[in-house]
Amino acid sequence: MIKYPAGIKPKTSKPITKKVSSLSIDSYKNRGMSLEHEINLTLDYYRDKQLALMQKRTTPINVVSVDYSKGAVITKAYFEKQSSTDYNGVYRGRYVDFEAKSTISKTSFPLANISSHQLQHLDQVLQQKGIGFFIFELQALDRIYLVEASKIIHFMRIEKRQSIPFIWLESHGHLIPLAVAPRLHFLPILDQLFF
Repeated sequence: MIKYPAGIKPKTSKPITKKVSSLSIDSYKNRGMSLEHEINLTLDYYRDKQLALMQKRTTPINVVSVDYSKGAVITKAYFEKQSSTDYNGVYRGRYVDFEAKSTISKTSFPLANISSHQLQHLDQVLQQKGIGFFIFELQALDRIYLVEASKIIHFMRIEKRQSIPFIWLESHGHLIPLAVAPRLHFLPILDQLFF
């Protein structure tokens, strides 16, 4: 027997149901992971064929505590500094640095997803005559574009917008064709733009 406060039973009613978006938290936080996976496979292919040497940059962390009872599991850590960009390496004797971004939006890419320190880093790469660019995945259109960092930097300095319209990315970017091996063959675009 259940004893209720003041001897009053709660009224029973139908449970409240809310329509839940099909986008789960897990899919949101891993939104760019498939793009990252495709880029990593592409870079592995380039390395194996000795076409280019590029890799995912790791974010430096400072480990505070480790639980050795569970096989050396990090239980507390913090980032030592902000990461600059996602990838870097060398292609045809030139330094390459780029950032990969993905969006589920159907019309534009939110500029809040590009941090100021990433822009500053890519600007410094360009000042040193390196190659800097962005790879944008537009999930709603099922397209991936390569856009030179100089164009994105210029857009963000000149335009007073919160996002980059897809139409701008399509006209200023270069469509990366999807293939089997490599999956995202973007070296021909670099050849066209920088060599």
